[in-house]
Amino acid sequence: MIKIKDLTVKNFMSVGNVTQAVDFNKEQLTLVLGENLDQGGDDTGSRNGTGKTTIINALSYALYGTALTNIKRNNLINKTNSKGMLVTLNFEKAGNQYRIERGRSPNILKFYINNHEQKDELHDESQGDSRKTQEDIGALLDMSHDMFKHVVALNTYTEPFLSMRANDQRAIIEQLLGITILTEKADALKDKVRQTKDVIKEETLKIDAIEAANKKIQQSIETLAGRQRAWQSKSRQDQEKLSAGIDELEKLNIEEELEAHEKLANWTEHNNKITSLRKELSTLEPALVRADKSVKKVAKDIAELEDATCYTCGQELHADKKAEIASRKDKELLDATTYHQEIADKVVEVMKSLEEIGDINGKPTTFYESAKEAYDHRNNVDNLRSALENKGQEEDPYQAQIDDLTNTALQEIDWGIINDLTVVKEHQEFLLKLLTNKDSFIRKKIIDQNLLYLNNRLTYYLDRLGLPHQVQFQNDLSVEITQLGQDLDFDNLSRGERNRLILGMSFAFRDVWESLYQKINLLFIDELIDSGMDTAGVESSIGILKKMARERSKNVYLISHKDELIGRVTNVLKVIKENGFTSYDNDIEIR
Repeated sequence: MIKIKDLTVKNFMSVGNVTQAVDFNKEQLTLVLGENLDQGGDDTGSRNGTGKTTIINALSYALYGTALTNIKRNNLINKTNSKGMLVTLNFEKAGNQYRIERGRSPNILKFYINNHEQKDELHDESQGDSRKTQEDIGALLDMSHDMFKHVVALNTYTEPFLSMRANDQRAIIEQLLGITILTEKADALKDKVRQTKDVIKEETLKIDAIEAANKKIQQSIETLAGRQRAWQSKSRQDQEKLSAGIDELEKLNIEEELEAHEKLANWTEHNNKITSLRKELSTLEPALVRADKSVKKVAKDIAELEDATCYTCGQELHADKKAEIASRKDKELLDATTYHQEIADKVVEVMKSLEEIGDINGKPTTFYESAKEAYDHRNNVDNLRSALENKGQEEDPYQAQIDDLTNTALQEIDWGIINDLTVVKEHQEFLLKLLTNKDSFIRKKIIDQNLLYLNNRLTYYLDRLGLPHQVQFQNDLSVEITQLGQDLDFDNLSRGERNRLILGMSFAFRDVWESLYQKINLLFIDELIDSGMDTAGVESSIGILKKMARERSKNVYLISHKDELIGRVTNVLKVIKENGFTSYDNDIEIR
C-alpha cells in the first residue's frame, strides 16, 4: 500500500513564501472549502480562486513533475515571488519512508529513501530533473499520470473517460486491466529467466565449492582421526605402564615396611642409649673406687694426726700446726666425700636407667636401609596412582577439533534451492511462451476475469449513486450505456447523471486497480458533486466516500463550494486567499 503522509508547498501557484502543508496521514472525509478574503470572504460567499485545486496540482507535480492540468512547469511558480518554488511529499510503502523534493528557480529534484538521498550520477542538477530518478519514482508508484487522474485525483479538468476517443478509452482500460503490461512483463520475465539461470549457475558453483571444501575438511577429519587413534593407543600404553609400575611397587607392603622402620628407629634409639649408659658406667665404676680410696686415705690421715710428728725432725707437732693441718684435711675429706657421693649417685642413676630400659629384643629387619627410601616408595606409589588417574582423565585433544569440523565446518549440501529454482525457471519459461504467443489465452483470461469484476463494481456504485442506466464494458473493451433497452451516448445524459457516472466509473476503476496492483490511501473529488447533482445524488456520493474512508482506511478530500456539506463530513480544510496568497487552515507541523 502506498500511504501518502503529507505535502508541503512554497511559492507554488497561489501559495507564497510562507510554506503551507496538508496532513494526509488520516482516515476521514475532509471537505475542502475556499474563502477568498480578497473578495470579501464569507460575507460575500466568495469561494472561487482560493487555490483549492492547488493541492492536487502540487501532489501531481511532486509525483510526476507535471500539474494535473496542462499548466507549463514555469507557470507553476508563484507569479508574485517568481522563484523558490518547492513542493515536498512524504509517503510510505512496504515499511519504507520516501520523500520527494521538487522545485523550480532553482531547479530541484531530490528523492529520499529512509532519509537517504538517492543520487543519480548522470543527472545534471542545474536542470532540476532526472530521468533516472523519475523512473525510480514511477516504478515505485506503478501508476501512470493518466491513471492517477482517473483513480486518485478526480476533477472537472480531466476529460471524462466516456468523452474520450475509442482508442484513448481502450488505452486506459488495457492499462487498468493489465493488458498493456503483457509485453513489459514478457521483457521483465526474460530478464527473470536469465537471472534465474544465473542464480542456478551460481548455486551450482556454490555447491561445487562446498563439495570441494567438504572434501578437504573430510580429509582433515580423517587425519585428525588417525592422530586421535595414535594418541588413544599411547594413552592406553601409558596407563598400562603406570598400572604395572603400581602393581610392582605394591608387592611390598609399604605400611608394614614403614612400621618396621619405626620399630627399628626405636630399637636403635634404645640400643644406643644402653651402649651409652654402659660406657658411662664403665667410666663411673673406676672413678667410684678411686673416690672411695681417696676418702679412706684422707680419713686415715686425720686419724693419724693425733700422734703425728714432724717428718723432718721427728718431734711432736705444735698444736697450732696440728690444727692447721687438721683443718686442711677436714676440707679434703669433705671434698672427697662429696665427690664420692656424686659418683655413687651417678652410678645409681645410670643403673636405674639401664633397669628402666630393660632387655630389648633382636634388631628388626627392613627391606630398605632407611625410612626415607620407604617413604619415597610410598610417594612413588601415590604419584603413579595420581598419574594414572590424570592420564585417565586427559581430554582427547582431537575430538573437539573433529566435532567442530564435523558440526560447523562441514556444510550441508541443499539441492532444494537448485531444484526449486529449476521449477521456477521452467514455470517462467512456460509463462514467457504464453506471454509472447499472440494467440495466448492470457489476454482473453485477463479480460474475462478482470472485466467481470470491473462491471460488477461499476453496477454496485451506479446503483448506490442512484443512476437508472445500465453501463457495461464489452469484451472488445468498448462501453455500452443503456436505459430500458435503448442505447445511449454519454452526451445524452444530464450533467448530474454524467457526474454520477464519472464518479461511479472512477470508484470502480479504483477497486480494480487496488485489487490488481496496490492500494493507495488518498482520494480527491474536485467539484464533481457541486453542479448538476441533486440532493439524493450528493447524499449517495457522500455516503460512499464516508464508507470508503471508514472501511478502507482512506483519506478522502471533497473539494466543493457547498457550505451545507460541512455537517456531512468528518473534517473541514479551509483554503484561504488573502493579499493574493493562499494558506491552509490546518495544524500540521511544517518541516
